[in-house]
Amino acid sequence: MATHVITGAGSGIGAAVARRLHARGDQLVLHARDAGRAKELAAEFPGARTLVGDLAEPERLSWAFSHQSLPDRVDSLLHVAGVVDLGPVGELTPKTWRHQLDVNLIAPAELTRHFLPQLRAARGHVLFVNSGSGLNAHAGWSAYAASKHGLKALADALREEEHGNGVRVTTVYPGRTASPMQAKVHQQEGKEYDPAKWIDPESVATAILMALDLPRDAEVNDLTVRPGR
Repeated sequence: MATHVITGAGSGIGAAVARRLHARGDQLVLHARDAGRAKELAAEFPGARTLVGDLAEPERLSWAFSHQSLPDRVDSLLHVAGVVDLGPVGELTPKTWRHQLDVNLIAPAELTRHFLPQLRAARGHVLFVNSGSGLNAHAGWSAYAASKHGLKALADALREEEHGNGVRVTTVYPGRTASPMQAKVHQQEGKEYDPAKWIDPESVATAILMALDLPRDAEVNDLTVRPGR
């Protein structure tokens, strides 16, 4: 039975992936920002373990994890959680920049550091859910895109560093996906949100499971998923 550590399992793509893995009997370790959210996730996914730590404070994750029991085995670490706050460069504050960099980039790096020993032992898989903004930056998206460009750099460096240890590293770049985050983006853009126009999270989950389940003789490095309608 494979064990997967997942961030962002409470909604959107993360929830879709967690449901699929849970349904096939894999062991889940679901990250939560606080004890209340951990309780909700445990109720939604019976048998799953939870791990509490605020991604917005990556420098405190080590302390938080020292007070909890980490899994002995990790077959995959799935970085799905993320935040977005739009705005022109001339208006974004350091606080807004820092929040997105902390959650979208520094926290994934810190989580990966903590679980690398287990991932190496299992010859496991690190998967980053990035964004189209990790490949191209547009007006109003500077801070978010910077965090996602950084996430691509993290994944590329990690892949080269850990190849000899048998750890596979994949980045998935979904286009706009129907999720609470996308609803927030539309609100910030001042646009009407119609989830039917965008990718279903289940479709992205299918792509993620394909990368995870690929035989060991191959590795998906980068996978772009775009809206088909």
